[in-house]
Amino acid sequence: MKGATSLRLAAWLIALALVALPVVGVLEGWFATQRWPVRELAVHATFRHVSAAQIRAAVTPALGGGFFAIHLDKVRDAVAALPWVGQVEVSKRWPDALDITVTEIQPIAHWGDAALLGRDGRIFKVPDAGVVNGLPQFNAPDDRVDDVMAFYRTATTDFVPYGLRVNEVDMSARGSWTLVLSSGARVVVGGEQPDQRLARFAAALPVLMRGRSDGFVYADLRYSNGFAVRWPEPAPTLPQNPKSGDPHAADGNV
Repeated sequence: MKGATSLRLAAWLIALALVALPVVGVLEGWFATQRWPVRELAVHATFRHVSAAQIRAAVTPALGGGFFAIHLDKVRDAVAALPWVGQVEVSKRWPDALDITVTEIQPIAHWGDAALLGRDGRIFKVPDAGVVNGLPQFNAPDDRVDDVMAFYRTATTDFVPYGLRVNEVDMSARGSWTLVLSSGARVVVGGEQPDQRLARFAAALPVLMRGRSDGFVYADLRYSNGFAVRWPEPAPTLPQNPKSGDPHAADGNV
């Protein structure tokens, strides 16, 4: 009985010590900045759009309190506020290091006038969005991201066998689709059964292109039983000189 009481008493004393120790440490200056400064800041990132210098500048104000006083949430929020940052992981490493892992947002398209669309479906803005090259242009209501990405994948699959890329996807507020291809051709798909109409048109392209070296410039798929296609205007022919019959002579001038 006495042994059990002694064990309980010892447990209470240990618990009180664990609670009191940090308080005493603060009062005595054990955890002061000069005693436990952060000497190492390890940053792990791809550094394509966000630099190590930017991350360090964002984190530095939160390091003034020393190793024990660092609030990881504040550090995480400071880094997450930087442009191009998608995900941040922060941890302390005894006795004087802070590890930060940054994952940048991967853009897959330009969105609207001044934004980008990330691979994770996030619409975001960065100061240098306009200089990001090689991405398609998406124009649609912000709440239709999933629909735009799905239709882009469908259209890409339909046209890639013909060496055509989808450079632009436009979706109106009423849900009508329009595409712009890498050839410059404009394809008006409409809002009714867009996947089926697009697949039907793509399947007919080999027949439409038979005997033609030039591609179409415009297609309207908003017909229940077919589509309308416009071809490039034929190049003008030079008039022949009536005297010499030479098509390369110009009005008698030699």
